[in-house]
Amino acid sequence: MFKKLTTFLKESKTEMVENVTWSTYSELQESSVLVLVASLIFALLIGLMDFVFRTGLDAYYASF
Repeated sequence: MFKKLTTFLKESKTEMVENVTWSTYSELQESSVLVLVASLIFALLIGLMDFVFRTGLDAYYASF
């Protein structure tokens, strides 16, 4: 059991140090800006849909 754990930890370290490709700081900044802009656009679309449905339902219920 202990040998398997030791082997796992050693292989994990090797994988993280030698095989993983880490993003540069500028790539992370670009990705963060992209996620921020996409989130804002998505929030605006959801807000617009909410406004349209709420206004439509208010008008529908007011007709009764």
